Amino acid sequence: MAGTLGVESEVGAGSTFWVDLAVTASPEARYESPGEAADLPTVAGGTRATLLYIEDNPSNLRLVERILAHRPSVTLISAVQGGEGLDLARRERPDLILLDLHLPDLPGEQVMRHLKEDASTREIPVIVITADATAGQRGKLLDSGAHAYLTKPLDVTQFLGVLDEVLTDPEPTPERN
Repeated sequence: MAGTLGVESEVGAGSTFWVDLAVTASPEARYESPGEAADLPTVAGGTRATLLYIEDNPSNLRLVERILAHRPSVTLISAVQGGEGLDLARRERPDLILLDLHLPDLPGEQVMRHLKEDASTREIPVIVITADATAGQRGKLLDSGAHAYLTKPLDVTQFLGVLDEVLTDPEPTPERN
């Protein structure tokens, strides 16, 4: 993140530790300005789609809502718990599911397993969006059927590219970024 860590220590007096990070705009702020919004690509051909985002963090949900506001052909529905998300997936049959892994009632891995075991939801592509960037977790979720595994902070250009791939390609290949 182009930052620095530092320490000053004096025997018998104590230590001072510090972290310096560059100041940057939040992902939300970056895509609220008209200039940046104009740069966001739209889904090829204006494909109409419904996305279900299973996410308990209001800031993450707002970010995706703001990004998708520039894509009027995409309808976003959301659930803040895994069980609620499973119910919505079965009832609404969205074109795509965005899934956080750390939910208050069920781990995202369990939600994914239920989605893939249920005949009514197994064919719905799932994009995992999580702060867990470990290779083992990424591999496990991709192997269990996730179409893509994106890490937070969300790379908006990458996110939109994966959305486009899923929503315009009837048989997308798994994204292993």
